[in-house]
This record gives sequence, structure tokens and C-alpha cells, in this order.
Amino acid sequence: MVSRRSETPLALKRRAFKINRVLAETYPYAHCELDFRNAWELLVATVLSAQTTDLRVNQTTPRLFAKYPKPADLAGADPADVEELIKPTGFFRAKTRSITKMAAAIVHNHGGRVPGTLEEMVKLPGVGRKTAFVVLGNACACERSITADQSHDANVCTPFGVPGITVDTHFGRLARRFGWTTQEDPEKVEADVAEIFPKSEWTMLSHRVVFHGRRVCHSRKPACGACPIAPLCPSYGEGETDPEKAKKLLKYEMGGQPGQRLRPPADYPGRPAAPLAAR
Repeated sequence: MVSRRSETPLALKRRAFKINRVLAETYPYAHCELDFRNAWELLVATVLSAQTTDLRVNQTTPRLFAKYPKPADLAGADPADVEELIKPTGFFRAKTRSITKMAAAIVHNHGGRVPGTLEEMVKLPGVGRKTAFVVLGNACACERSITADQSHDANVCTPFGVPGITVDTHFGRLARRFGWTTQEDPEKVEADVAEIFPKSEWTMLSHRVVFHGRRVCHSRKPACGACPIAPLCPSYGEGETDPEKAKKLLKYEMGGQPGQRLRPPADYPGRPAAPLAAR
């Protein structure tokens, strides 16, 4: 197995590239796991995803967007109504303040459209670098909604296409386990990883690493014995190394279970998640 003690910067970069290549082969369908039809929906969903799962957000946002489909609708909403709709995501009072203020700022400062630059995005209430990179790297800069069986037309829609490394808890944990960084602060992790990989890889690298963190390299008990990058990982052995026992730890499509999306893309090999049960 790899020892990070004797590794040169060049060797680290070569190993990191190999890890990225194996993850790309393992998860060719890696994507943002939040359901959305446009940039506005992805922005709101990303803010709501703090301290909860993407699945819970995906189960919650259909009712929210049915009642408040555009920033102008949410900006003028009764906070109590919004709180009731997003309650399943937790921290619903603080999240209500964030998304209603964010909606108002988009209406007043950007003509009701989600801004398309990092500098503008992080000025919105409740939006940090991670949230901004999720939207800028995955949404289109148009206002047209799409249905579950459609995709944005490249001839009509212009993706924001701003590369970014989205450092959530999964990405930070794996970056440290892989030896790409020793930092805990998300912006410092982002900076260290950005030194290793070219910008062209940042968005998809983020998806692949997060996918792997959710499915195999878990926080408390990683499935080391079922990990495709075990020979490249200096942290091999922190989790279960027995192959059969490790297989039982796999989650989502890797473990034969539903994914986090109610409306997954066509190439996703797993099963869609179930809607939130009626209350």
C-alpha cells in the first residue's frame, strides 16, 4: 500500500491522477445528486442541503417549488408557510431566512435571475463558495425548466460552466484520507486540491469524490475491502478490509439500494428514491 511519508510532490500528483481515473471508471454517471430543473431550483436545494441528506432535500423541494416557483414568489412569501414546507430538512427557521433573503437579493439586484459569477454568487445571503460552485458547475444560465425526461439543449441553453471544487464533508474527508491535503478548513482544502488538478477536472472530480464518499469511503467505517482505489490509498485499513464484510457496507446503487434522487438522470444505474411520505 501507499506510504505518504516517502511520497514526493510529483508522486503524489501522479497517484492523485490515477485515483481520479479509477473513480471516473467506477462512477461514469457521477453527477449532482440534488433534483433540479433550473439554476434557481439548484441554488435553493443546495442551501437546504446543509446538515441533511440530498435525499431529504429532494423529497422536500417539490412542494416548495410548486408553491414558490421563482425568486419573486419566494421573496414575498410568508415565512411561516416556508418554514412548514421545508421543515423536514432541519434548521428550517434559519434556512427560511436564508432562502427568502437570497430570493429578494436576486430579484432586487439581478432582475430575478441567478447571477453567473462566483463573485456575485457569494454576495447572496446564505451562499458560500461550495454552494456557488455547485450551481455554477452544474446548472444552465437560462430560466427554462426541464422535465424529468429532458435535458438542456446545448443549442438553446448556455451552461454557467464555471469550474470549481465543492468541498463538502465527504470531499474534505476523502481528500485528507487520500493524502491530498492535511487541512480541515474547506477553503484551504480547496486550494490544496486545486494545486494538484487542472481546472478542467474540478467539477467532475468533486462529483466522483463525493460519490465515493457516500457509497464506499464512509466516515465511520469505510469499506476498504470493496474499494476500487485501495492500492492507491494511504489510508487503507482504517475500515473493514475483509471483502465480503466490506460489500455489506456499500450504499446506494453500489449496495443495490435506491439512490438519493427522485428524478435521476437516464444513465444512473440505481433505483430512484421514494417521495416523502404524506403527512
